[in-house]
Amino acid sequence: MKAISRVLVALVAAFAALLTSTGTSHAGLDNELSLVDGQDRTLTVQQWDTFLNGVFPLDRNRLTREWFHSGRAKFQVAGPGADEFSGTLELGYQIGFPWSLGVGINFSYTTPNFLFDDATVATPIQIITPNILPGVSISADLGNGPGIQEVATFSVDVSGASGGVAVSNAHGTVTGAAGGVLLRPFARLIASTGDSVTTYGEPWNMN
Repeated sequence: MKAISRVLVALVAAFAALLTSTGTSHAGLDNELSLVDGQDRTLTVQQWDTFLNGVFPLDRNRLTREWFHSGRAKFQVAGPGADEFSGTLELGYQIGFPWSLGVGINFSYTTPNFLFDDATVATPIQIITPNILPGVSISADLGNGPGIQEVATFSVDVSGASGGVAVSNAHGTVTGAAGGVLLRPFARLIASTGDSVTTYGEPWNMN
């Protein structure tokens, strides 16, 4: 009986550890990339806490994929003149689909909640406020498949040596896609000088 009890305790502990690791699998730093630009500054862009929640489409159409996206993009600039850095921070997707019906598939995206985190936007005033642009949306015809398309869902002007932007429960849909849809989220930092660095996350399957 003591041996059986020890086995049961070990199984319970292993199961609890599995649940704990599953719950934190998408928390923290997901990916990053750095670049030394033409002014010897090191530009780093990161994606944090990325989570794409695929849901059953409300239109009940088998050719529709619907999801909600939450996550953060951060940037850092190091080197001479880092505090004078200015540029653009973008978030978006690479969208892969096997094929489509009709004239093409449509991608739409809305950002009901996003905020700036330790970032200066266009002016010296620091902004940390939810729902800055509650109605921002984008729609694009992705054409006929198969193929991979890149769509920048939104971009903000940033300045200074570091900053970030967060999005919570942004809503995305793809209609007209036959077969599965893969989404690869990216974050891109573009300096005013034209230098840019992009980091890509792991693809998410929107079945």
